[in-house]
Amino acid sequence: MSLMTVFNIILILSASALCIALIIYLNRITKSVKAIENDIKDLSFQVKPLIASTTNLSEKLNQISDLAKEPIDTARDIVVEVKGRVNEILDFEERLREGFERPAAELIKTLSAVSNGVKTFWNVYKNKIR
Repeated sequence: MSLMTVFNIILILSASALCIALIIYLNRITKSVKAIENDIKDLSFQVKPLIASTTNLSEKLNQISDLAKEPIDTARDIVVEVKGRVNEILDFEERLREGFERPAAELIKTLSAVSNGVKTFWNVYKNKIR
C-alpha cells in the first residue's frame, strides 16, 4: 500500500464519519423543529379559547355599556326637565314678588303716613285738652 492509498482510506473514513455526524445532527435538528412545532400547536390551541373568551367579554362589555347609556340618558333628560321647571317656578315667584312688592310698599308708606298723622293728631289733641 502506498501512501496515497492510505490517505484515500483516511479521507474516505473521515468523509464517512462526517456524513454520519451530519445525519445525527440533522436528526437532532429535525427533532428540535418538531418539538417547536408541537409547542406552537399547543400554544395556538391555548390562544384560540383565550381570543374567543376575550371577544365574548368585549361583546358583553359593549352590551353592558349600551344598557347603561339608556338609564343615564333618561336621568339626564329628567334633570334637564326638572331644571326647566324649577327655573319657571323661580321666574314666576320673582314676577309675583315684584307684583306685590310695589303695591305693598306703597300701602305700608300710606299706612305709616296715616299712623303718623293720627299720632300727631292725638298729640295735638292731648295738648289742647290739658
